[in-house]
Amino acid sequence: VTKEDYGPVTVLEVGAGAGNTAFPLMAMNRNRELKLHACDYSARAIDVIRSQPAYIAQESPAVLQADVWDIASQELPPGLAAGSVDLVLLIFIFSALSPDQWTQALRNIFTLLKPGGEVLFRDYGRGDLAQVRFKKGRYLDENFYVRGDGTRVYFFEEQELRDLWSRSIGGVAGGVEQTAAFEVQNLAVDRRMLVNRQRKLKMYRCWMQGHFRKPSQADESARKSESCNNDLDVK
Repeated sequence: VTKEDYGPVTVLEVGAGAGNTAFPLMAMNRNRELKLHACDYSARAIDVIRSQPAYIAQESPAVLQADVWDIASQELPPGLAAGSVDLVLLIFIFSALSPDQWTQALRNIFTLLKPGGEVLFRDYGRGDLAQVRFKKGRYLDENFYVRGDGTRVYFFEEQELRDLWSRSIGGVAGGVEQTAAFEVQNLAVDRRMLVNRQRKLKMYRCWMQGHFRKPSQADESARKSESCNNDLDVK
């Protein structure tokens, strides 16, 4: 998306923090038609992004826009309309939500994406070192814990994520009724053993990596046509 000849593209990073992804993207960007929206639940994090020289020095029209936004809210992010986003980045975001917030978060993402738009996802997997280290007093629910600073973290299983992202999304987000589901393009478990030679420690990490897609209008037309043909065959 940062290549000079890529063309118009809008990227939304959810949970942007202090801009550790957004600013490197800006630095390597050669695409004059790139629009990058960085959103975070924390107003303090957004203030940090907005105070950076690279953000302040942007020429008009700005590449990067940073705003406070809760992915589990009923509203869409400032400056973004339904069907306006090409790519959504979700890096360690869903694990910080309560399971009862996942559906609304999915609705919002689905609403924001253009037909054919994509999601790049990375989060904690069940059995990760961080989960093993939690003490009993930090347990909230199955695979769901609270850290010492009060933030929460959930550890996913592969089939659980596959079911979550491929199920039909009902309800309303940003005033738009949703009835479709994401397509799971790729979903894999990334298991690694990291070695701290100085402390002689082996650390077993487990992350989930996913690539999801909102069906295009052509996909929907083909699906409806197939459904009609199946109905005729039954009759």
